[in-house]
Amino acid sequence: MSFVKHVAIHNQRKCIVLFREVPDEDHMCLITYSDDLPRLIHDELMKCVEGALAQNTPDLADVLHRTTMADGRNILEALHVEHRIKKVPNNQVLLTPNSQTRQRLDEVNKILRDMAVGNEAAKRAAELDAGAGMASKPFNKGRDVGEPPKVAEALVAPTTGVLSDADIANGLSKQAADMEAQAKSLLAEAKRLKEEAKGLTNANKETTRAKKAGRAKTGQTA
Repeated sequence: MSFVKHVAIHNQRKCIVLFREVPDEDHMCLITYSDDLPRLIHDELMKCVEGALAQNTPDLADVLHRTTMADGRNILEALHVEHRIKKVPNNQVLLTPNSQTRQRLDEVNKILRDMAVGNEAAKRAAELDAGAGMASKPFNKGRDVGEPPKVAEALVAPTTGVLSDADIANGLSKQAADMEAQAKSLLAEAKRLKEEAKGLTNANKETTRAKKAGRAKTGQTA
């Protein structure tokens, strides 16, 4: 039985889980509705999701922020720029690793947290990987709660080789700040060049007027 991580359903719509938990809002997650994506982004995203790197990590964002599409854009940045990322409660997202399994994302997140702190959750995780799953609890459907903060360019992984959601958020903030600083520098340089061009233009006009005046004076003397 095939098994694919990160694919899910939200409000009866197919989606891909980009961030399992939002920093400081661990009850929320970031998703993108896969069926609504333009063909290029959809195909590149699904190729990434189904690849070995994505399937061997619990956080798809760890792979996405280092993945470039055929047109040279970063997948994560492209999804943000085209307003394809949604922030929704993770208890409303059902992971669907295969056709017979539906598992609430908040339950999976708890298992992963338990494993991270050394609790005996490995068996439950193995059952999920085998497609057994656990019975999903009823939940109330809610609306999408808006767009996430701006997503910048690719992040740099820490020396451990694994990024937490907090690492990703900090990296995105740093990238945004760097881009803003670069933009200010470029605007300042553009302003300087405009002033320099204006000065050269005025100087050229003065030189032209002086030459004309000189020729007119010479003609009068003659």
